[in-house]
Amino acid sequence: MSDKSDKSDRLDSSDQQQVSPGSHQDRPAALLPHGGYRKLRSCKVALAVYEATIAFCRRFYPNDRRMTDQMVQAARSAVRNISEGSGIAATSRKGEIKLTNIARASLSDELCRDYETFLEQRGLRVWPKDSREALAMRARLAQDHFKDLPPARNGVVRLNGLAGLAEFVEKAAPEIAANAMICAVNQAAYVLRRQLESQCRAFEQNGGFTERLYEIRKMRK
Repeated sequence: MSDKSDKSDRLDSSDQQQVSPGSHQDRPAALLPHGGYRKLRSCKVALAVYEATIAFCRRFYPNDRRMTDQMVQAARSAVRNISEGSGIAATSRKGEIKLTNIARASLSDELCRDYETFLEQRGLRVWPKDSREALAMRARLAQDHFKDLPPARNGVVRLNGLAGLAEFVEKAAPEIAANAMICAVNQAAYVLRRQLESQCRAFEQNGGFTERLYEIRKMRK
């Protein structure tokens, strides 16, 4: 296989090579790989958390505008910063890293604490992360649609996967609903933490936009 084919195999749709007019030599595009954030697992989980937070606040804080705004804004911040980070990655790896970390902090440092406070103020239990309940909930949330579940008993509210989180918190008992949200928030924050680590490694190894332009200028001399 030629070097040209090998390079093409490693590039995604946002990082295709460009050929200069009058030249047969391939040169890398100036913009760094970017976009495609909707395919990220972090975005899918953050969107589910955002939609479920709206449902949770509508149910449990119908008359508390301040708390509703605080929680919904934190959830929205995560989604927005994932999106903006994906876009700014075209010209700034540092900007992408910064926005990814803001998204993570909005969830783990702000929204998670709001759900814990909800439970504490009502004398309800915050599930330990390694408890049977938390492990079972995380297993359900790990899939968009949890398959092969036996039929639910009459009156039992059951989570059938991440896609059903908003509907689940509208009906589940307060302790279960809030702990389900904590599990989902922690899952999103974990995925963002892994994403952040990957971005940092890529920046350390390959540099950013400035280094990209420098390499292109060198090739044109």
